[in-house]
Amino acid sequence: MESELYMSDSVEKIIIIGSGPAGYTAALYTARANMEPLLLEGAPSKEILPGGQLMTTTEVENYPGYPDGVEGPQMMADFKKQCERFGTRCLWETVTDVDFSERPFTVTTAKEVRKAEAVIIATGATAKYLGLPSEEAFMNRGVSACATCDGALPRYRDKPLVVVGGGDTAMEEAMFLTQFASKVHIIHRRDEFRASKIMADRAINHEKIEIHWFSTIDEILGDDENGVTAVRIKDVNTSETTDIECTGYFSAIGHKPNTDLFTGVLDMDDTGYLVTQADTSRTNIEGVFAVGDVQDSVYRQAVTAAGSGCMGALDATRWLEEQEAVN
Repeated sequence: MESELYMSDSVEKIIIIGSGPAGYTAALYTARANMEPLLLEGAPSKEILPGGQLMTTTEVENYPGYPDGVEGPQMMADFKKQCERFGTRCLWETVTDVDFSERPFTVTTAKEVRKAEAVIIATGATAKYLGLPSEEAFMNRGVSACATCDGALPRYRDKPLVVVGGGDTAMEEAMFLTQFASKVHIIHRRDEFRASKIMADRAINHEKIEIHWFSTIDEILGDDENGVTAVRIKDVNTSETTDIECTGYFSAIGHKPNTDLFTGVLDMDDTGYLVTQADTSRTNIEGVFAVGDVQDSVYRQAVTAAGSGCMGALDATRWLEEQEAVN
């Protein structure tokens, strides 16, 4: 028989669900505004890494303030230490249920049921991969889902690279990588792209890009010393395989926002990203705010997530102050 959850008697001013650049920045700003935020980072597991996608990124060279670059986990440790310095309480608990039907809102984890006057959601998004064991084996050693984040790293410069996908994101990733790679191979299972015609034409006509139609990824090849060294592709019609030499494999088949918890509760777009009001972090429910990649399907960068976290903190703080003034 399962034990009953602990019911907290106190009401938090702000609970932040999720961490990463958005969550930690929201915590920093609300803590400095004396809001005493509680940040629920998520319980560490294979699926959940407190700190977000940067916890699986070895090198970050495009975040201001780190002139020599920094490893993703170290940067997230720095973010967390800074927000804790001003009084943020961080707990490794995963939220399992929310009730935003009345204030104070209810936020439930496996350990406790808590109340909050305001909630900031920073649960992020997860990059989609094909599910090959070799993708996981060579993660951050040649396997990536963000050309903008990783494309300029030394291991990819003047080397052949592979991009998997057929939408606008794949075309954008491939075009970006041409600035650094000696050649970019796009692998696509059909004979035409899903991307807009203008984006597809740019990729097809680029001198550094080679398209492999009717092809799928069969395996990512490499070793412990060098990481990714090649990709084996398979012709979907003949099953013939071909090895393509490369030092990088970029998955560009999309992202999944981590919003299952809020289905039927908060407004979402067709792909599951939380919808916020123009130029704010406000959701369709007063007192609930969304920041970072959970509501950003366009930029998905650490620096934009941090900026969004700042917006959410300011929005939430001002909203709480308005409520206090009314009451």
